[in-house]
Parts: sequence; structure tokens; C-alpha cells
Amino acid sequence: MILAGYRIPMMASLLIWAVLWEIAGRSGASLVIPPLSRILIRMVEIVPTASFADALLITGNAFFLGVAIAIVAGVPLGVLMGRSVIADRMLGPWVNMFLSAPLTALVPVIMVIFGLGQTTIVATVVLFAIWIIVLDARAGVRGISPSLVDMARSFGANEWQAFTRIYLWAALPEILSGIRLGVIRAVKGVVIGQLLVSIVGFGRLFEIYSSRFLMEHFWALLFVLFAFAFAINEVLAWLERKVDYYAASRN
Repeated sequence: MILAGYRIPMMASLLIWAVLWEIAGRSGASLVIPPLSRILIRMVEIVPTASFADALLITGNAFFLGVAIAIVAGVPLGVLMGRSVIADRMLGPWVNMFLSAPLTALVPVIMVIFGLGQTTIVATVVLFAIWIIVLDARAGVRGISPSLVDMARSFGANEWQAFTRIYLWAALPEILSGIRLGVIRAVKGVVIGQLLVSIVGFGRLFEIYSSRFLMEHFWALLFVLFAFAFAINEVLAWLERKVDYYAASRN
């Protein structure tokens, strides 16, 4: 960013917001916003505790299992929609509807189907993550040159070989982009699931901190989740940049 002829690092905006947050917190204008320095101190305090470790284990199991199911189901479904006009017309409206729908309102429906427990939380994670993965995989397959498909058929490739050696690799940049966005949505899904379905994991800690008005602890836990989502986003964005050459090789 250039300001008055000087190049200002992007991190400068975060420092400015940190200073403003600290000033607002120490002014006492709102009990909901404590000083940032105290929030950071609480982060150091709560992360090593046993309650945080237990919550991390419960939340991590639901999160990674839900993301794995979303990827395993979403990528082939997106490839199918990209390849088949019939499948695209049949499934496309539903995928777009779920992507734009307020998914939190559907969580009680999942509760009726699966009951109150970890299964419902995993299903909520899948519900939040899978649709963007499907659409990005579909977009990647739609960008593949027909000559690659014709070449695979001319060499006698079956459906599985075409999927693993042509479609999956040629659409890899878009697939990774969809997974990155799906993972970010999954973070929201796992917290919402634990708050609405079963007060366990991080959802339980959020409930305890908010009910006791421990806002420093509440914001500290929220910052931990923000850091986790940001770290995963950056790792997957780095992988996207590493496989950008696949996008050129598919034309």
C-alpha cells in the first residue's frame, strides 16, 4: 500500500487496529470489548489448560472428519457435474441453493435425523463445507480442454483412469481453492454445531465464558479460532500457488 509516496506494509493496518482496540478497551466504553493486551494474556493462559486440550480434541475430531467427508464426497460430485450435462442440470440448482441458504437454520433438521451427539456436529461441518468444494471442482473440470479427454479415450482410458489422471490433476487449482474455502466455512460449521447441537468442545467453552461474562477469555478463544482458520487458509493458498502450472497444462 502506497500512502503519500511511502510504501506501508500491509501489517501496519493490523497494528493500527490493535492500537485502536487497546484504546477502546481501556476507555471502558464497552464491557464487551476488553483491552487487547489482556486478551492476549488470556490466550497464553487458557491454551495450556486441560479444558482447552479436551475441547481441542473434541472439536478437532469433528472438524477433520467432517472436512474429510466433504472432500471425498464433494470432489467426485463436482467432477461428475462438470462432465455430465444431465448431472449438472439435476444437481446444480440444489448445490447453489444450499450454498446460498442460511445453513444454521438447517441444523435442527440434522438434529432430528442424527440426534444429539458428535454425528450431528460432523454432519453440520459437512453441510457447511461441501457445496463450495463441489462448485469449484465443477468449474475446474469445465475449464479442461476437450482434447485432453479425447486423448485419454483414444488411448483406451477407463472412467477411473480418466478421473485420477486427467480430471483430478487438470482441475487441481480450482479443487484446492474450493477446499480452502470449504475449510474456512467448516470452522464456522463446527462451532455452530457445538453451540446448537451439543454443548461440547469449544462450544462448551464459549457457553461458559459468555454465561459468566468472561469476555477476555471469550475473545481469547475466538482469536485462537481466527488464528487456526488463517493458518489453514495460508497453507492451502500456498499449495494453490504451487500447482498453478496445472491450469496452463490443461489447455
